Amino acid sequence: MSDLLGVAVLGAGHMGADHVRRIDRAVSGARVAAVADPDSARAEAAAAGIDGVSLHTDALAALAAPGVDAVLIASPGPAHEEALLAAFARGLPVLCEKPLTPDSAGALRVVEAEAGAGRRLVQVGFMRRYDAEYVRLKALLDSGRLGRPLMLHCTHRNVSSPAGFTSAMMINSSVSHEIDAGRWLLDQEITAVSVLRPRPSAGAPEGLLDPQLVLFETSGGAVVDVEIFVNCGFGYQVRCEAVCEAGSARIGEGRTMVVETDGSAREEVPQDYLVRFADAYDREIQAWVDATRGGLVAGPSAWDGYAASAVAEAGVRAQETGGRVAVELGRRPSLYG
Repeated sequence: MSDLLGVAVLGAGHMGADHVRRIDRAVSGARVAAVADPDSARAEAAAAGIDGVSLHTDALAALAAPGVDAVLIASPGPAHEEALLAAFARGLPVLCEKPLTPDSAGALRVVEAEAGAGRRLVQVGFMRRYDAEYVRLKALLDSGRLGRPLMLHCTHRNVSSPAGFTSAMMINSSVSHEIDAGRWLLDQEITAVSVLRPRPSAGAPEGLLDPQLVLFETSGGAVVDVEIFVNCGFGYQVRCEAVCEAGSARIGEGRTMVVETDGSAREEVPQDYLVRFADAYDREIQAWVDATRGGLVAGPSAWDGYAASAVAEAGVRAQETGGRVAVELGRRPSLYG
């Protein structure tokens, strides 16, 4: 390995292109060694101005490119499993954006393949674990100062949903972040899911059940509720309140710039997750690079990715049936503690 960690970025869409920029400009100790995307023009645009980058339309070819020491997967979910298993075969450490795979069966195959290799190679991109406010809330809950956590109240709002966004994606794409954050903050598994569906907003595309209220039960007896509203129209908001036996703590209300003029005050609201969580993404990738250069893999594991997929699948069933659906997880390999 050279002084700089050579990273192959698979996928040059919105998220992948941002990671290419981040590795090139914001992260120390790494360089972009290869970029792969089926759309060659998109790969070229993402890598523009970066020296020494090889461009590929085949993701697996990028893994074999000269100077590649690690892989960052930001391609669509259905392409993840093949790329992960190919990286395992080469012994390459991976940061894989969520979902680990679109379905829990595929995620379990990844878990079993990594466990079979006998060492961790994957960190899953649940960036909220690197957000300063979430980190402070986690430390507070772990300290026990507020007593046992009883409930988490979560809000997840987007300005608008992209074309083709489905009601199932409300759970397995958007709420997947709250699934991981809830498991991590409480250090408990989610055991059951229920979904309530109010009358859809007039701003929701035809056929999209938006908003929804998702309820999680946990192995420690806590309850997590998530308001997911992906066409709220006014901004991107992520909030979380932990209600405990001896107090509560709330995050996600950090103040941005307030403009006062013409007898009124206006507060800016972020319009995009890449704005709201920019610092978290920077810290996440920097932590991954630092650990990888030191021969370690830390952060959210393949098991965390699998658990999120299993909970999301139960959530989609609950959404479809209107009933409470239990979450059933496979055996947790000793590799994951």
